[in-house]
Amino acid sequence: MKPVREPDESRVSHERRVLLFAVLAGAPGGLVSLILLWTGDFSLRTQWTLSVLIVGLWLGFAFAARNHMVRPVQTLANLLAALRQGDYSIQARGARVTDALGQAIIEANALSEMLREQRLGALEATALLRTVMEEIDVAVFAFDGDARLRLINRAGERLLARPAEALLGRTAEALGLADCLQGEPHRTLSMTFPGGAGQWDLRRSTFRQGGLPHELLVLSDLSRALREEERQAWRRLIRVLSHEINNSLAPIKSIAGSLRNLVRMDPPPADLEEDLFQGLTVIAGRAEALSRFMASYARLARLPPPDRKPMDVEPWIRRVVELETRLPVEIVPGPPVTIQADGDQLDQLLINLVRNGVDAALETGGGVRVGWSVVRGHLEVWVRDDGPGLADTANLFVPFFTTKRDGTGIGLVLSRQIAEGHGGTLTLVNRSDGPGCEARLRIPLGAAVTLS
Repeated sequence: MKPVREPDESRVSHERRVLLFAVLAGAPGGLVSLILLWTGDFSLRTQWTLSVLIVGLWLGFAFAARNHMVRPVQTLANLLAALRQGDYSIQARGARVTDALGQAIIEANALSEMLREQRLGALEATALLRTVMEEIDVAVFAFDGDARLRLINRAGERLLARPAEALLGRTAEALGLADCLQGEPHRTLSMTFPGGAGQWDLRRSTFRQGGLPHELLVLSDLSRALREEERQAWRRLIRVLSHEINNSLAPIKSIAGSLRNLVRMDPPPADLEEDLFQGLTVIAGRAEALSRFMASYARLARLPPPDRKPMDVEPWIRRVVELETRLPVEIVPGPPVTIQADGDQLDQLLINLVRNGVDAALETGGGVRVGWSVVRGHLEVWVRDDGPGLADTANLFVPFFTTKRDGTGIGLVLSRQIAEGHGGTLTLVNRSDGPGCEARLRIPLGAAVTLS
C-alpha cells in the first residue's frame, strides 16, 4: 500500500479556498451596500448598526457555504479512509443522486458494499481451504525463498511427528525435506520420515505471496494404496485359481473314489477294465486341462519384452489367416508397411483375435474380415466378425474371465499385454454398422518404422 502523502502547509487549504471564494462572491454586494450606507443621509448609529449587520450576514453566509461544502467532503474522506483500513461497516447517509457530490458518496457506499462481499467470500474460501487442507490425508508444506517452512497441514505434522508450532520457521534441511525441493517437480521416491516410511508421490510447484516466491510441496503416501491393490490382486488370483483347481479336483476325487470301490469289489465286476479305462481317461483329461490352465497363467506372468525386428505387415497377416481352417477369412488389403516388432508375439496376438472372430462367426453363420491401415503415425490392424456381439464388454480383459465353455480367459489378456509391450493398445467393441464385434490393434510406427 502506498503511503499517504503529508499535507503541504505552504499551500492554501481547500477549506480556506472555499471560504475565500465565498467572501469574494459576496464582496461586490457588501461593498456597494456599505458605500451607499455611509454616503447616504443616515445617522451614525444607523450606519454602524447596518454595517455590522451587513458584514455579519456577509461573513455568516460565507462560513455557512464553507461548512456546507467541506463537511460532505470530510464524510467522503472518512469513508474512504475506513475502506483503506478494511472497515466496510461505515456508510454515508443523506446522499442524493441529483447532485454530483451525492453521486460520489453513493458510489463510495457501493464500493464499500462490494468490498465487504468480496472480503466475506475470501474469508469463506480461506476457511474452506483451511478445512480441506486439514482433512485431506496428504502432507502439504509451503516454503519461502529461504527454504523456511511457512505453512503445514495436519497430515504434514503427522508425517514429521511434531506440532506445527515446533516446525514453522525451520529450514527444509533441518526438517529432512531438502531433497524434496531439488530435482524433478513430479516424481516418486522412497523416503523415511519420523511419522512413516515407504513410497511417496512428490509434487512441487511455485507460487507468490506478498510478491515473494514460495514453493508448495505435496507428499502423497503410495505404500498404503499399493498394499491395498496388492491384497486385492492376491484375493482375485486366489479366488480364480481355487475355482479352476476345484473344478478339476472335484471330478478327479469323485472318479478316483468310484474306481477304488470297484477295485475292492469281490468278485470284481465284469466291466471293470472298461470302467477303469473311462475313469482314468476322465482323470487324465481333467489333469491335462488343469495343466493347460496353469501353463496359460505362467505364460501371462512371464511374458518377455518384445524382440523387435523388421516385419512386413501384409505377409504377417496372410500367414496368420492361413492358419485358420474352420472358416475362410477375408483379407482387406492395406498399404505396404514395415514395422519393428516381435513377430512371434504379434503372431500369438493376431491368432487369438482371428480365432475369437471365427468362434463368434460360426455361431451365426457369418464371416470374418481382417485389414490394416496407417492412421496418424500408427498402424491399425482390425478384425471384424458377424457374430452375435458381446453382452459384457466391461470384463473382457479381466484375467480368467471368459464367455466360452472351454475358454481359459487368458487369450485377450495376453494379447493386450503384447500390444502394450509394443507401445500400443488393443480394444474390442461391438460394431456400430451391424452385428458382431471389432477388435482393433493400434501400434505406433515410430522412427524405426518405414513405409515401403
